[in-house]
Amino acid sequence: MDSTPSPSPPPSSSSPFETVSSALGRYIPRGGAAAATDSPGPRPDRPARRRLTADPAPGPQEQILGAVNLDQDLRITGYNLAAPVFAGLDAVAGSPFVDLLPPGDVPTVTRRLRQVLETGEPHVARVQRLRRGDGSELVVSMSILAAAPPQEGLTVSLIAMARRLHLYAAETAIGTSLDIGETAQSLAESLLAWGDVAAVDLDFAVWTGEGVTERPHGRIRLRRAALVPDRAWPEGYVTPGDDLPSDASRLLSQAIRRDDDAQALVLPDRTAIERVLGSPRLVRALVPGDQAAGVACIPLILDGTPPVVLGVAEIWRRADRPFDDSELLDLQELVTRTSHHVDLARRHQREHTQVLALQRRLLPRTGGDTIETASVYQPATPDSAGVGGDWVNSFPLPDGRTALVVGDVVGHGLGAAATMGQLSMEARALLSAGLAPDEVLEHLDETVSLLDDAESGLAAGYSALGSTCCIAVYDPVSHCVALSSAGHLPPVLVPPDGPAGPVAVRPHPGLGAEFALREPFGVHVFAAPPGSLLALYTDGLVEDPAVSIDKGIGRLANTVSAVHPWDALQQAARHVVSELAPVRRRDDVTLLLARMIGYRKEDTATWRLPARDDAAARARTLVAALLKRWRTRDDTRDSVLLVVDELVANAVRFARGPITVRLIRTGHGLLCEVGDTGNGRPRLGPGALLDDAGRGLHVVHRLTTRWGVRWTDTGKVVWAAVAR
Repeated sequence: MDSTPSPSPPPSSSSPFETVSSALGRYIPRGGAAAATDSPGPRPDRPARRRLTADPAPGPQEQILGAVNLDQDLRITGYNLAAPVFAGLDAVAGSPFVDLLPPGDVPTVTRRLRQVLETGEPHVARVQRLRRGDGSELVVSMSILAAAPPQEGLTVSLIAMARRLHLYAAETAIGTSLDIGETAQSLAESLLAWGDVAAVDLDFAVWTGEGVTERPHGRIRLRRAALVPDRAWPEGYVTPGDDLPSDASRLLSQAIRRDDDAQALVLPDRTAIERVLGSPRLVRALVPGDQAAGVACIPLILDGTPPVVLGVAEIWRRADRPFDDSELLDLQELVTRTSHHVDLARRHQREHTQVLALQRRLLPRTGGDTIETASVYQPATPDSAGVGGDWVNSFPLPDGRTALVVGDVVGHGLGAAATMGQLSMEARALLSAGLAPDEVLEHLDETVSLLDDAESGLAAGYSALGSTCCIAVYDPVSHCVALSSAGHLPPVLVPPDGPAGPVAVRPHPGLGAEFALREPFGVHVFAAPPGSLLALYTDGLVEDPAVSIDKGIGRLANTVSAVHPWDALQQAARHVVSELAPVRRRDDVTLLLARMIGYRKEDTATWRLPARDDAAARARTLVAALLKRWRTRDDTRDSVLLVVDELVANAVRFARGPITVRLIRTGHGLLCEVGDTGNGRPRLGPGALLDDAGRGLHVVHRLTTRWGVRWTDTGKVVWAAVAR
């Protein structure tokens, strides 16, 4: 049967991996089975054995390529293993592909196969051992690809590797991740081609991302970072994540602490190992199993003055297969060539830890008496390599309101996270100082213009220019939200008695968008009665290449509207993200849910008074009557009356127009607010209590726990908190 690939080109729309898998699929014959002359007939209790041959390409080069097709159940549907190098591999149509693997490798390879089935993402060029019928093993480079449409299942390509090709493929596989655990695991899997068990133990400082500057002296603290194959290990044996016993350095430090260049340390048999370890406990911790074993310990060392020690790799195998000099040279070369990948992962781990610490610092802690909040943050990649620019925060303002902030800095990494932290902290400070959301965005707009320019920022992987931000301030008395946005997607509001939908925010370019018309930021005020649910988010939650952004926001509105008023908000937030977040995330996913509670009507009172000389006396009378109904303590009542008297008197003296007095009963005390149309900022001067001017603010300062000013469209509000 002719198995030569068809020369017809694949469709132009195919991806490179579809092209490869299609070519490999045509490489595998599809007709009947051509039985080899030495193959037995089909047995009644198992699928018929099908040995398919291929016409090798002409020329003196030895063929080293093989391919196997699998169905959705990971069973072999066809194969081409006719090259002499694959002789002895017992491939049978209808049998599980894992029958070709050493038993210890079955869980890991099965996980990879199913992952490619589920995601379609190829798993390329990983070193793998295959089991021949006589018990020997063949080292191959194995790639797993989704079968090209319209076929279903998988195409597994196998390249029988010479030793040099093995070294190249191993180094390529080890450098594919910046996660230190995955990097160590890839190294261990590559080393397994030389032995039966491979382990990678890293210096504890390397594992945590800290710096290691010189060779260790004395005992070494090591943590097991990787161990293959994946199997059940006896009790007491050190597995990934465990710290090695402190006295294990008697074996491993001999490989690390050497005065000459890094060299392998070989203990050829169990007798030598037990003699060096000197303890049954250490033998159980380090020696894999009861079989006689030899070990080669290869230090992971970076060249330098002095050299930097990262850890040690151990390759264990049966004593009847001693290491020869060429194998030890290959092992040393592989470990030496890949040590820098471990160091890159260490550096990334350090940066990633700093980024996460900063990002978690900015996540909302708790809500309050008037609002309940919950947040979810998920980085773009499983190993969190993309952590950076998204932030979300909620915090109470001193005057009893609550600020909700969400933003996104362009890019990822530590630079983006630092910019995000700076913008978030500046927004919090300005909001706490009483500025309105639009005024805060104006200040942030100036800040990002000073931080960097687009060229230098993008060269570093991020840019402050073009960052987006949305600020919402919730007033629990009026049950209204004032919202401003700079290029951010609109929040979604779910009122208690109406349809859910995005808030109608006036479009505005992102922060620092100098190319756009510099229009003032708008403020949108909308009602959020008790029981309302407000969702603020970043674009990673709703962006999907398959649907429009409007449909993505609509899906978010439908999902959030299904949250029951009695549902735990944090659990509801996780459910919303799990329902909406794309499977293949290209950006971080951030969500902030806020459930409005507000103050009860009987806990607040508002009066509007003319700015006349008797306004202070009138305010004292109204407030006194209310405090009596609230059954306030006498000392608290006296303090509140004096504070209201001073604030109203100042408003009459320095401002015009009507005066608004508002009193709020909070969980911790009473909040007094006096609003006027003046634009002057009250300041606490250095004067004493007996001075003719400025005495009122000193009285307010002494009688309250805190006080401040909030600016409004018509003037200002001076507020003061009195403890009960």
